[in-house]
Amino acid sequence: MTELLTQSLATIVTDNHKTASVFEKYHLDFCCKGKRTLKEACAENRVNPADVLMDLERTMTSNNDDTIDPSKMSLTKLTGYIVETHHSYVQRELPLIFGYLQKVTAKHGEKHPELYKLFELFTAIKEEMEIHMQKEETILFPRICELEKLAMQQSRPRVSKSFISAPVSIMEDEHDHAGSLMEEIRKISENYNPPIGACTTYKLSFKALQNFETDLHQHVHLENNILFPKAINMIEKQLEGSVEKY
Repeated sequence: MTELLTQSLATIVTDNHKTASVFEKYHLDFCCKGKRTLKEACAENRVNPADVLMDLERTMTSNNDDTIDPSKMSLTKLTGYIVETHHSYVQRELPLIFGYLQKVTAKHGEKHPELYKLFELFTAIKEEMEIHMQKEETILFPRICELEKLAMQQSRPRVSKSFISAPVSIMEDEHDHAGSLMEEIRKISENYNPPIGACTTYKLSFKALQNFETDLHQHVHLENNILFPKAINMIEKQLEGSVEKY
């Protein structure tokens, strides 16, 4: 298991998606900061790597498994999976969490002024994610599906690499920003721990934020570490005239 220390977080999760839960436990960002090795991430977060390795071994050798492995999906199927699983979740949760925080901030902001900043940060995430997902669903994802169709027909696309790489670069930058905003929210909320005596809506809003961040990590991992690299690799091979499997 010690060989995992020199592997990137993104590689570990891509090879075994069950390991994502371990990284969530230790707040090791495997999506936006997934290029770091496990050893580097542990050092940066002041986490004992031996503890992480122990949990990883337990998780990776567990018999509990699901049948969905996004890394083995076609790119067309993966874009559909992302939209149906993660985009739909975000679209559903954004207005709910916004409403919770608006209510909690109005009622408890005077006593807990950090709520004003938290609400400001989530409002920014809400506005950015709504536009971000729309761009993916109307521009980038259709382009990826179109290119995969051409690849199956062994046809050469009449576009340049930037047809995919340009929007991918923008999406990755936006992922980084959303991740940074959620990281700040986690710090302000002290790892989503409501104060003693918090009302039900207060507790509910923090739990919803925690779940939202967990989903965001999985969501961004699928795009940054699986979908986007495969899409860029695919168009590179198509432009080279290669018919090898991407």
